[in-house]
Amino acid sequence: MLIHLSEIMSVKDKVQHVVVPIDMECFKLDGTEYGFVKKNPMDLTITCTGERKVLVEGSTIVSLMLPCSRCLEDVETAFEIAVSKELDFRETSQDRIDDLDELNYMEEYDLNVDRLVYNEILLDFPMKVLCSEECKGICNVCGTNLNKGTCQCDRTVMDPRMSVFRDVFEKFKEV
Repeated sequence: MLIHLSEIMSVKDKVQHVVVPIDMECFKLDGTEYGFVKKNPMDLTITCTGERKVLVEGSTIVSLMLPCSRCLEDVETAFEIAVSKELDFRETSQDRIDDLDELNYMEEYDLNVDRLVYNEILLDFPMKVLCSEECKGICNVCGTNLNKGTCQCDRTVMDPRMSVFRDVFEKFKEV
C-alpha cells in the first residue's frame, strides 16, 4: 500500500496517524516463499518536522511459518517490527548513495508500506530456527523425523580421513 507524503509535507508540524493493512501475501527470500500466519496492520504516525522533512514511526507484529533447521517442521516465528525513519527530501540521490542510505521503500513522495515491512523482516530474519532446543533432527539415511520416532538405520559416521585405512582393513578381511 502506498501513502502519499506530499500532503503531509505541505504543513509544518502536521501529524497524521494511519493504520495500514499489509498487502503482501507471503515473504519471499532466495526463491522460497514463507507464508504469513498473522499480519497485524501497520500503525503509522507521520510527522512533518520541517521543510521537506518527514518522520515516519510505526509498529506491527507479524508471524511467518519457517522450517526448523534440524527437522524441517514448520515453526511459527513472530517478528515485532518497530520503525522510526527520518526522511529528508532535500537530499539528492547522490547524497543518499554517499551516506549509504537506500530508500527502496520510497517511490518519489510515496511511502510503500509493504516494502518497508519486507525490509524490516529481512533485517530480523533468523539464521537458524528451531522447533525446540531438544530437537533431534532427521535421520540422514532415511529422512525419518527423530522427534516422532526412531529408525533402524546405521548412523555411525566414519571420519573421511581414515578411509584409506578402512580400505586396507577391508582388503585383508578377504584373506
